[in-house]
Amino acid sequence: MLSSLVLLSIGALLRDAQAQFVPAPTDLTSAMGYAGVPVRYKKVPTGICELDPNVQSFSGYADVAEDQHIFFWFFEARNQDPTTAPLTVWINGGPGSSSMIGLFQELGPCGIDYFGNVYNNPYSWSNASNMLFIDQPTMVGFSYSKPIPGYVDANSGSIVQLPDASECPDYVNGTCGTFSYPDVTLTANSTASAAPNFWKTLQGFMGAFPQYARNGFHFTSESYGGHYGPVFNAYIEEMNAKNIPGAVNISLESVMIGNGWYDPIIQYQAYYNFTVFPGNTYDYRGFTPAQEKQMYNNLYGPGNCLDQLNACKASGSNAVCSSADNFCANQIENLYDLYLGRDEYDMRELTPDPFPYSFYDDYLNSPEVQAAIGAFVNFSDYNNAVGTNFGYTGDDGREVGTIEDLRSLVNDGITVALYAGDADYNCNWLGGQAVANEVAVKGWEGAGYVNMSTSDGVAHGQVKQAGKFSFTRIYESGHEVPFYQPLASLEMFERVIHGLDVATGTVKVNSSYYHTKGEKESTYREGNATVQWTVVPDNTTYDRTTNRPGPPWGAEKKTRLSMRKWR
Repeated sequence: MLSSLVLLSIGALLRDAQAQFVPAPTDLTSAMGYAGVPVRYKKVPTGICELDPNVQSFSGYADVAEDQHIFFWFFEARNQDPTTAPLTVWINGGPGSSSMIGLFQELGPCGIDYFGNVYNNPYSWSNASNMLFIDQPTMVGFSYSKPIPGYVDANSGSIVQLPDASECPDYVNGTCGTFSYPDVTLTANSTASAAPNFWKTLQGFMGAFPQYARNGFHFTSESYGGHYGPVFNAYIEEMNAKNIPGAVNISLESVMIGNGWYDPIIQYQAYYNFTVFPGNTYDYRGFTPAQEKQMYNNLYGPGNCLDQLNACKASGSNAVCSSADNFCANQIENLYDLYLGRDEYDMRELTPDPFPYSFYDDYLNSPEVQAAIGAFVNFSDYNNAVGTNFGYTGDDGREVGTIEDLRSLVNDGITVALYAGDADYNCNWLGGQAVANEVAVKGWEGAGYVNMSTSDGVAHGQVKQAGKFSFTRIYESGHEVPFYQPLASLEMFERVIHGLDVATGTVKVNSSYYHTKGEKESTYREGNATVQWTVVPDNTTYDRTTNRPGPPWGAEKKTRLSMRKWR
């Protein structure tokens, strides 16, 4: 997501929750991780998320630097011995988005329903692996710098500190609470600067929980993970080569990124490709001819988006890159919101869009849950200070070596699987496909698209794979693919972490000689049968059989703010 376009304030997330100041937990267990990284954690009671009493979960903090504390939540694998199961890390993007999004909306062991109740997710990725969710960088989600009493300014979204936590003053328009002190020197301002603390968090966790760190490491992410994934894992490989005393060698086995934001020069052009030519596969062309011309000019006209992004690439200047990203975000990406009123993350829906379900926001701000997981601050699924900090460097408008790093990871023998839901506009599949073509690993030109077979007998998408590199287009899915197509996502995940072909899950892929044999393009068209023409009520469920809005949860409509932008 473009940091300059973030419209969601932290205060809005807390508006429906009970106003509260969070008492510092006193029941955390301390341990020393690898690389000298201290860790504090606690066992999470059954029912807070995981409902199986035989499956343990732990949450806590890796103290990666003074006043920088990275939150993690770990879940044991459900269907195997967790001491021998693979270890998979999930992070969300933003920059500034909490990984609780992935946990509660997509692929974690549980979700929260309309009534605030915990329900089991039968398609959790913890069915196949130990899962570690990390809120990074500092100040994102439950991670914190210095916990302070304060409130969120309704106009700017900024945190305003209060003198103490005794009361919420009458002049506050919003919710008081405990927040992370927004000192931007205590968090990252770029993908590269976030990588070291991610590595430290892994070192801390693996040292504190060596019983779960035996069988390598799998990295999964989405959205801005297209920046994070390649760069973070290239950094891990660099740190492994240094043989740092006290640190453990982290054996990276696979990288899996959904609807990623990799190269802005490629992907800003894909906004035009998705909306105008060749267009999306839902037969929806919403712009007027004049608006199409406006987007084309704003993209390709002299001095406009593409020229500015190329100037950013040539100069490397923070000011140039920040200006380029702001221009492209407002004059290209945001035309979709300005003219069409559709959800960038699922073009089938008008805004406000009730999917994926966001009821976990209130749940994570309840005192009982915060005490159960050892939280030091209130929760928000997006941190404005982090997004703004990345905006100052124009990180979103840089390619930051993502394509070269993806290619290098494959050349190092690591499985790299890119996938994209094809109803997402924000990080659309046409851009993701173009990036995969740019990575161009050995054998890619000779590979073609084939159906991805799954246990339900439904073709949920198509995949192109050469050796250990693949790109998968998932049908009838928005930005958060595991929410819309949970079975296909889980089976794809299982295949990737076990080094099997994505198309069938029956072939062990050990070399670059494997490739899918099919058409050069993925041409399936859904048509507009699932495209909605009226706003869907926010008490509506999503029907994964019809790929349309389903019946209501059965409760009164509850008003909530659902406008957000993040990658």
